[in-house]
Amino acid sequence: MENAEQIFRQYYEDVYRFLRGLTANEQLAEELCQETFFRAIKHIDDYKGSSNIRTWLCSIAKNRYFTYLKKQRHIADNELEAAIPDSDSQFFEILEDKETAAIIHKYLHELKEPYKEVFMLRVFGELSFRGIAEIFGKNDHWACVSYHRAKDMIRKRMKEDSI
Repeated sequence: MENAEQIFRQYYEDVYRFLRGLTANEQLAEELCQETFFRAIKHIDDYKGSSNIRTWLCSIAKNRYFTYLKKQRHIADNELEAAIPDSDSQFFEILEDKETAAIIHKYLHELKEPYKEVFMLRVFGELSFRGIAEIFGKNDHWACVSYHRAKDMIRKRMKEDSI
């Protein structure tokens, strides 16, 4: 097992990028990243090694973010309104535009679980389908299907709103 400093150095950027994608806020991502590593170090004995450390850390980060949202009651239904392209490569290009990313977040927050979480882990967390499957205790196929269903639901909503 690696020591806390090695884990921090090796995985900090990954966890920060994941949280930045979830929050669309650099300061909040930084704060939640620090909380994530604090919790990880505090509960390192709970890490069983059944998934890789990056997946475990992103799972902690995701839970910190959801806890933050609950505390802030910050899930706004009318924050976003934009288009999701058909191909993943076009979609990732569009996410570079902060305005468009905010619109996608609106539709994303309207999705039910597990679709919302799978989509966030795949797109913003940049996790593989295998990594997502490990978090949910499912197989790779389930993660892939859930992601594509989520993407289709967002596209459908956009068409309904004529975006």
